[in-house]
Amino acid sequence: MIEDGFNITIVGFGLMGASYAMALKKFHKGKIYAIDIDETTLLKAKNRGLIDEGFTSAKEPLKDSKLIIICLYPKLLVKFIEENKEYFQNDAIITDIAGVKCDYIEKIDNILKGKADFVSTHPMAGREKQGMDYADADIFKNANFIIIKKENNKKENVELIENLAKNMGFLRITKVTAKEHDNIIAFTSQLTHAIAVSLVNSDDEKFNTKLFIGDSYRDLTRIAKINGELWSELFLENKENLIYRIDNFIDRLENIKKGLLNDDKEILIKEFKESSDRRDKF
Repeated sequence: MIEDGFNITIVGFGLMGASYAMALKKFHKGKIYAIDIDETTLLKAKNRGLIDEGFTSAKEPLKDSKLIIICLYPKLLVKFIEENKEYFQNDAIITDIAGVKCDYIEKIDNILKGKADFVSTHPMAGREKQGMDYADADIFKNANFIIIKKENNKKENVELIENLAKNMGFLRITKVTAKEHDNIIAFTSQLTHAIAVSLVNSDDEKFNTKLFIGDSYRDLTRIAKINGELWSELFLENKENLIYRIDNFIDRLENIKKGLLNDDKEILIKEFKESSDRRDKF
């Protein structure tokens, strides 16, 4: 276990990076640094008391930090570690928030070669809006937190990440392999975004839609306001799992369509009952 009051560096100070800082500031005794390419963002973050210092280059904060939380897109995550591997402390813990895992974990471990311990995680929290100005520590309250099981992680480092997550407000912490993560996330996260996007884009716009929507449309389409750069990368990197989930979804939607075409009320009732029973389990 690393000592109490260790320093933390957050890489990428957008919505998630800033929200992490807000949550950590409530209980963490050490310094919190930020690395970002936007000097204005860093200055604003320091003036608001979210960080102790901001940097546009990695050398100084990485050399002074035991924990590095990287809040970057998956490809940028690998690139950052590759370009700055010499600056990590030998006993540093590196963690991430990336939404896909399989292709990246092995690459990162090969880059680090045991110099630092990469404990990969996925906080299941966020907002449809981007940027530090929309950050809020409360997005983690009662949310799910996933830790990727890796044989080469030190037990005490995984425990430290678990404790931080609990103190930040996460309710349930689950450990799965990278393969298991990418499989289920294709369903619970990526498919849901694909459905929301498709629903909004399927509007024939013959009417002024906003005059006719209720909670059902609002709830289903909230995540249709989407970060295209990020989500296109996540979809493509996990495309086999996502295609499988899309096919399953289409099969069930076709079943409802079949009930309509055949005036088969029993098919519809059966689908509705199954979905209600499954939803109740949550």
